[in-house]
Parts: sequence; C-alpha cells; structure tokens
Amino acid sequence: MTDPAPTLTPLDGAHAAMEAAPDDDAARLRFFERLADSELFLLLTKEPQGENIEPELFELSDHSFVLLFDREERLTGFTGRPAPYAALSGRVVAGLLAGQGIGLGVNLEVAPSSILIPPEAVDWLVDTLGNAPQEAEEKIAEFTPPKGLPEALLGAIDAKLASAVGMARMAYLVGVRFESGGQGHMLGFVDALPHAESALAKAAAEALTFSGIEAGAMDVAFFRASDAAAGKLAKVGLRFDLPQPDESLAAPRPAPGSDPSKPPILR
Repeated sequence: MTDPAPTLTPLDGAHAAMEAAPDDDAARLRFFERLADSELFLLLTKEPQGENIEPELFELSDHSFVLLFDREERLTGFTGRPAPYAALSGRVVAGLLAGQGIGLGVNLEVAPSSILIPPEAVDWLVDTLGNAPQEAEEKIAEFTPPKGLPEALLGAIDAKLASAVGMARMAYLVGVRFESGGQGHMLGFVDALPHAESALAKAAAEALTFSGIEAGAMDVAFFRASDAAAGKLAKVGLRFDLPQPDESLAAPRPAPGSDPSKPPILR
C-alpha cells in the first residue's frame, strides 16, 4: 500500500502561486497575507512560562531565524521529536521580531512552502500590516451594485472575513455615491460587535492592500440590521456571510499571543 499524498495547506498553495509567477507582485502579496493570517507553530527552547516565550534561534544565510510551521506535525517532522512551541498568528510573530534583525524560517525541509524570509522582509510586512484605515464622515446619497472590481479583491475580502468568526453577521460590498459628489465602493458590515469594528475595518484595508490593486480605495461602514440602510445594502450589494461561533463548544484556554492587548514576551 502506498502512503497517501500529503495534504497541501493554504500556505502551500499561496507559496506555489508565488513561485510559479516570480514577477507577479499580486501573487507575492497574497503569500505574505496568507502568512500573516495563518496560525503558525513557533519552535521554542522550552515550554512557555505564562506570557514569556523563548524562541529557538538558528544562524542561517548570515542572519538569525526563528522557525515556524503551519502544522504541528510539520514541526515534529523537522525536529524528529516532540518539541515546545507557541501557536501564534504570523502577524504576531512578525510584530514581535520587527526591528531585531531576525528572519522567519517557514516550513523548512518539511513542506513545499519551505522558505527563508529575511529580516528586512519581516520589517516590511509589519509596516504594511500597520497601515491603519483613516476615519472620515460622509453622508451617503445612494447605494449601487458594485462594478468593475477585480476577482483578486473579492477573493481577498472573502478570505479575510472567513476568519472573522462572530465579529458581525454579514457584510455587503456595494457601490456608493456621497452627497459631496464623491463615489466609490463600500464594504458595509451588519450587526458588528462594537469592540470588533476596528479589527473589521483593518481587515478590509488589508484585503485591499494585499490584493495588489494600486491606488485603490474602499470605504467601510457599520449598520444595524434594523437600519433602513441595511435593507438597501441587501438589495444591491454582494453579500458575504461571516462564520458564527459554535456555542456548544467550550471556550478554549487562551494561548500566548491570542489577546492583542497582551502580546507574548520574548526572552
């Protein structure tokens, strides 16, 4: 009996697309977006002590690197034995390492997405993720069906919202015309949790950035289902349903780095 083919991960797919089109900036951006959004297993020297973690550092290609894997079995496949790790998103790891001259070794020797990401690319990723959306107030005159949007942006929005579990009920992508005369596109969220609005706005901004659209812009707004505007969104908009949490599952024990207000501490 032959062994089944290994299951490819979303990071494998994004890496393969980037490798297949080395001159395609959009493919490279999508890989970094997937890296930032993925849960990754960071190899440690010892078990986490509360919020304190101590990554293993390896000297490779004239730089220090931490090692990350997008599956726990890939980490143990690399080490050959059970090893301590912290499960963190790629964005959290990059944020912890920014400015320290430390790169990322991702899935080294155990997956088709094996890659070394140098320190300068880590700093670039953190800067890109740090581009916060700007707040503005405009009176809306009319919603219209969205037109002329590239598939790359629609796919990026869909991927972003797929991980926004329970943050809102749904979102509608629409064309919008303002009373000031300006026009463009808007992503309108319905019944968003108040504390999640900034995260949703940032996710929408990242979808635009990492879709590779130059000089693009997209407004974000929040509505209640009872608002008259929500009904207008539903009539003309492209709908995205956000996943909802399974209330039957017990709340998991928070892992280091899962609370943005309490990032893990490197030692």
